[in-house]
Amino acid sequence: MPPIRVALIGLSASAKVSWAEQGHLPYLHSPQGKSRYELVALLNSSVAAAEAARAHFKLPSTVKAYGRPEDLAADGDVDLVVCNTRVDTHVLTSAPSLRAGKAVFVEWPLAENYDAALALTGDKRVDHSIIGLQGRVSPIALKLKEVLRSGRIGRVLSSDVRTFANLGRRDSVAESVSYFTKRSIGGNHITIAYAHTIDYVHDVLGEFDGFQSRMQIQRPVLKLRDQNGVTTDREVRSDVPDLLVVHGKLAKGKAEIAENAILSFTFRSGQQFKGTPGFIWTINGEKGEIMVTANGAYLHSDSYKDPIEIKLHDHATDEVVEIEWDWQEWQKELPYRSRIVAELYERFAHWWENGRAAGDLPSEVEWPRLYDAVARMKEFVELFRQYDAQEGA
Repeated sequence: MPPIRVALIGLSASAKVSWAEQGHLPYLHSPQGKSRYELVALLNSSVAAAEAARAHFKLPSTVKAYGRPEDLAADGDVDLVVCNTRVDTHVLTSAPSLRAGKAVFVEWPLAENYDAALALTGDKRVDHSIIGLQGRVSPIALKLKEVLRSGRIGRVLSSDVRTFANLGRRDSVAESVSYFTKRSIGGNHITIAYAHTIDYVHDVLGEFDGFQSRMQIQRPVLKLRDQNGVTTDREVRSDVPDLLVVHGKLAKGKAEIAENAILSFTFRSGQQFKGTPGFIWTINGEKGEIMVTANGAYLHSDSYKDPIEIKLHDHATDEVVEIEWDWQEWQKELPYRSRIVAELYERFAHWWENGRAAGDLPSEVEWPRLYDAVARMKEFVELFRQYDAQEGA
């Protein structure tokens, strides 16, 4: 079958955030990726910028360079458009291609707010799409689903997550992502690191059937770090919470759960207490308990440079055993940051090559799509509504 022809939006030699380069390009350039995809076009802020990116990343001269989303949308030789720009430009850059009937892969968050997400999708399913909520297909999430299905801990009674967005610092922010302090932009630790985490937790255990939350801005003024990572005397005021505590009843439909099973979650921006894990997730069952530990809130991307452990405490034997997990062999050939994104590409390609069926698929071949993103963003509407009510906004 001919390869799926891909256009990348936002691959740039001068980009402030390198996710297109580090999260997507390694797979597309790998033997596994090239067996199913072909990179055929770039879209940047101008044709010149796209040409500069093509030269910088040593892409073939046949890769087309675009400076306008409408021109890319009109290219009949592109099948899949992949958007890696800042969140508040996702709709602007990807909507023309979606309207033109192309498949789209939009990084998370889908848009700067829920209304913009609805406008992009028309509140429709959009089967020919991918949303960058790759934590759902991470080896950790897949292994947890397997263990829960096995019945080793019985029905889930409760679950608790405590994690830290520790790629950032507690009292400063890199100038390149200073927009993380502006809630209106739509990209920040709450809507990115917490959102990725709560999304795969929901995918493993189930959605909330109602929740209560509190958020707090503990450090309203942050220092700016320059491009060399040096903290300057310049300051920025943040209107984005840096502490979130939420708990709610789990709805049925995913894992086997007991009536009134509760999920509780604590999330904080910055580093954890020195020497302790930056991520602890426990799942308490009738017959045992699972504990996952990692270095931070990035099981969807960056946490794999350090060991990630899954342990199971069997209540009957009182033994604690380690649950082994692993990457697929082809994933091991890729850098850590691109391995789980690559699984999204793989699942989409399987669907593309096998009839492109409409509707839900078996879980072992399913992937998150734009309608999943809209549903998750709706949860965040309620989260911030509760915060605004708490603050008297």
